[in-house]
Amino acid sequence: MTDSPQQQDRVVSNWNIANALTVLRIVLVPVYGWFLLGHDPDSILWRCLAYLVFAVAMITDKIDGDLARSRGLVTDFGKIADPIADKAMTGMAFIALSIVGDVWWWVTIVVLLREWAVTLLRLSVAKDVVIAAARSGKIKTMLQVFALGGLTLPGRQLTGWLDVPGEVLFYLSQTLLAGAVAMTMWSGYEFFRDYWRQRHAAVPSA
Repeated sequence: MTDSPQQQDRVVSNWNIANALTVLRIVLVPVYGWFLLGHDPDSILWRCLAYLVFAVAMITDKIDGDLARSRGLVTDFGKIADPIADKAMTGMAFIALSIVGDVWWWVTIVVLLREWAVTLLRLSVAKDVVIAAARSGKIKTMLQVFALGGLTLPGRQLTGWLDVPGEVLFYLSQTLLAGAVAMTMWSGYEFFRDYWRQRHAAVPSA
């Protein structure tokens, strides 16, 4: 059974719940930065609040994607804003955590260069080359989220009987971060490799 002309020609409005959640994630970026950098970075309260903002952003990232696909709310705005919102939040986390001394600057620079290079290239060639998200990219994202979330939480700032659990959380998060950096570089290599393969494959047919 074919769709009716009305269904085929239906234009999805940018004013929908999926895009609203994407915009919310963008708004939360400076809030996270303010909570972590605008106050004492060793404050347990402000670190917990920053983590809460980060967690909300990551959860809504999953929700808005599921809503857009399940309810047919995919829009051009969403295709552009969604990856920008993701990279803006993780980028803010990397930069803020480097400023407070929890992440080495070279790690932040390498990761952000890879992330934005892939994002900008993906957006610029979206109409000509479609590169599906690889499994390595999903693993990279998961590792980044858990590593950045763990480093945002108070770890070395905890004292008393929480001193040891805090140290464990900090070094576990650093281990996850090392894995995230490795997967970030590998998934970046896979993306550029697949991109060039598709571009070269399209030349004969063109």
